[in-house]
Amino acid sequence: MNAQRGTPPLTRQPGRLVSFSDAVFAIAVTLLVLEIQPPPDFGHLLRGLGALWSSYLAYALSFLLIGQVWVNHHVMFDRVRHVDRGILFLNTLLLMVIAFLPFSTSLLAGALRAEQGLRTAVLVYGSTLWMAAALFNVIWFYLRRAKLLDPTLGAFGVRAIGRRFALALIWIGSGILVGAFVPIAGVAIIAGFLPAYYLPIRGEYGEKQPGGEMTWE
Repeated sequence: MNAQRGTPPLTRQPGRLVSFSDAVFAIAVTLLVLEIQPPPDFGHLLRGLGALWSSYLAYALSFLLIGQVWVNHHVMFDRVRHVDRGILFLNTLLLMVIAFLPFSTSLLAGALRAEQGLRTAVLVYGSTLWMAAALFNVIWFYLRRAKLLDPTLGAFGVRAIGRRFALALIWIGSGILVGAFVPIAGVAIIAGFLPAYYLPIRGEYGEKQPGGEMTWE
């Protein structure tokens, strides 16, 4: 039976996608703490707790990084009018990478503690973050091309958000490259990524365009 003439096409609102994504982010940050196990010797508890410094460091870094991804995920999807199957698939890939981060974190903490395999651990950890950044860029490109963004964002806001996402690839990539030779320096570069990406993006709240229209570029 044909749809009635004049019936509007199906549009999926982004609410369920965002809610599901928030749940995955929450689970991922919760799983991070499970890597930190109490020391076996309670007779020297203070010393044992101090020996877990690598786990504390990796936990704090990854918790803040996932929180940063969550913030920028909202920056992106707060401006989405509706979603299609392409976005549902791409966002699923992004969440798959985020769910992998607790393992990468455990790997980094273990290598720091053992003082072995640190180069490989940093490469795996950095590559996980780089994949998340790459998917952010792919999703943003798709949203622009499919014209799924709210027109009130404005062309300036679209470009500003896109530049911030693109810079993440270079920043994290630099950390991976340096980490291949000096692992601790690579971690430091990735950690420096944190404060910059918690800052607001100029234009993310939209700008008034002549006639209220947006120029898609």
